[in-house]
Amino acid sequence: MSPENREKNDEQNLAIEKIQEGIVIDHIKAGSGMALYKHLELDKLDCSVAIIKNARSQRMGKKDIIKINKILDIDWDVIGFIDCNVTVNLIHDGKSEKKNITLPQEVRNVIVCKNPRCITSIEQGIEQVFKLADPVHHIYRCIYCEQKYEPKYQKK
Repeated sequence: MSPENREKNDEQNLAIEKIQEGIVIDHIKAGSGMALYKHLELDKLDCSVAIIKNARSQRMGKKDIIKINKILDIDWDVIGFIDCNVTVNLIHDGKSEKKNITLPQEVRNVIVCKNPRCITSIEQGIEQVFKLADPVHHIYRCIYCEQKYEPKYQKK
């Protein structure tokens, strides 16, 4: 086999081991996997975490996938905020259970209000709280000053 064909074959056969206990976040919009990784603080875990970027998908064309080799308490609202169309599977003893993810009504300390006159910009220690104002367009507003926020990672 030529080096070019071997490289092409390796790309097509990239495989991450099946997990027996853990969480699989699948069908993440391509390019949003790292945002989820960051906001869920997965870098602080002491277990295996696999991030697959731009994996082929019949449904989406390209997608990201995150596999966590441990069951842990995750902020599901963060996942729903970044991409509410993901598929989450909780794996127990090799058996998969689907977790339904929805667009959260409120997010806390995930995004920051950009209004320089907002109380959160002036006072220290105030939580950044945004309420869902328009579920169709994924628009959130700061509860203190009504500043509009539209997620960069939303599905179009």
